[in-house]
Amino acid sequence: MKKVTFILSLALVPLFSTAQTAEDIIAKCVEVTGGEENWNKLEGQKMKAKMTTNGMEIGMEMLQMKDGRTATVIRFQGMELKQNVYDGETLWNTNFMNMKPEKADSETFENFKRTLGEYPSPLITYKKMGYEVKLEGDENVDGVEAYKVKMIKKPLLVDGKEEKNITYYFFDKETGVLIMTAQEISSGKMKGKMAKTFFSDYDEVDGLYFPFSMKMGADDAGYQEITIESYELNPQVEDSFFAYPGDDKDEEEKVKEEEPKKKKKKSRK
Repeated sequence: MKKVTFILSLALVPLFSTAQTAEDIIAKCVEVTGGEENWNKLEGQKMKAKMTTNGMEIGMEMLQMKDGRTATVIRFQGMELKQNVYDGETLWNTNFMNMKPEKADSETFENFKRTLGEYPSPLITYKKMGYEVKLEGDENVDGVEAYKVKMIKKPLLVDGKEEKNITYYFFDKETGVLIMTAQEISSGKMKGKMAKTFFSDYDEVDGLYFPFSMKMGADDAGYQEITIESYELNPQVEDSFFAYPGDDKDEEEKVKEEEPKKKKKKSRK
């Protein structure tokens, strides 16, 4: 693997100095991280990572497939939980309290469906998705001079009402790579605050460049460091890995539906 510092500072700095539009800046980022053609050939990716929080190390495995299927597996203290799993029909999670699978509520599922088609990145598919982009100027991100690009996506549902869905992307002026995203939190105690994700330590994996370090959180809530251990491109994953397994509640509902039928049959005798 090669570090992202490769040829960027040598050959592409002059190009970035003349970039005038959001489209130019995004195109350069896509170019230096592998090129649009190669990104579009990507059928899926598996990322293995670890995160340390409150002195406890948590293992994570994240899968994204071009057809929309996705899953995050969290492992700690001998337990395994699946989160944000989509099998092509159902979006579901493992309940942290009872360790049983449960379907996402309708609003969460609708918001998820509005993002389908973003793979492998909104930076590549934004035109196809009908998103608007605008250069907002320059900003200093942890000592790095960056371009700030505003992307207006499909509205999100918040308590049944559509709200603006805007993500800000920050690109290193020198190398052109994405170093941070920021999005306003739309609900909960942190509503109105900016959720931020920082990206660094880009390395090459089969011709494409990925960040191997991430930091996620918000200024008023602290940040969690994530170290990516490996990326696997175009992984072979069984359909059963994503499939919603059902739960006891589903079985109870089936029993309730059958009870009236049984009673009717008995009353006829």
